[in-house]
Amino acid sequence: MIGAVLSVMLGTALAGSHLGTLRATTTERVVVDRHTGLALYGVDPVAYFTDRKPVPGRAEFEYRYDGAIWRFHNEGNRAAFAADPNVYMPRYGGYDPVGISRGHATPGFPALWVLHEQRLYLFYTADARAAFLADPAAVIAAASARWTAVRSELAE
Repeated sequence: MIGAVLSVMLGTALAGSHLGTLRATTTERVVVDRHTGLALYGVDPVAYFTDRKPVPGRAEFEYRYDGAIWRFHNEGNRAAFAADPNVYMPRYGGYDPVGISRGHATPGFPALWVLHEQRLYLFYTADARAAFLADPAAVIAAASARWTAVRSELAE
């Protein structure tokens, strides 16, 4: 039943050595790489829905939105995002929902992700991802209850 309810994939294309080098700064809404200004470290957010995996975006397909630069693999994905960013943006701005549920804004990584009920969630660790998968409704409820307070503490 969980398989029917959840669309779950662990992105491996970006896993491995990249995770140790990723550093993010916090903004009010979106996790942004502090060196490049890129959301999702340059990964195309639409690709999670269309390709069912993280796909690196390309510099020629950028879109500025919500204080970040978003990259896309192709023009179609950029156009889809521009038409309705909230459909494709990671929930909680890319912060780990397990961390938020505990009152902490911990940036998630593009390689640790889940699509649940047509929403993208990113995680800081594989353990956090596993905790989410064990009871997504409870984690989402707890994270949503704390999100306003956690978000208010983020740097702008």
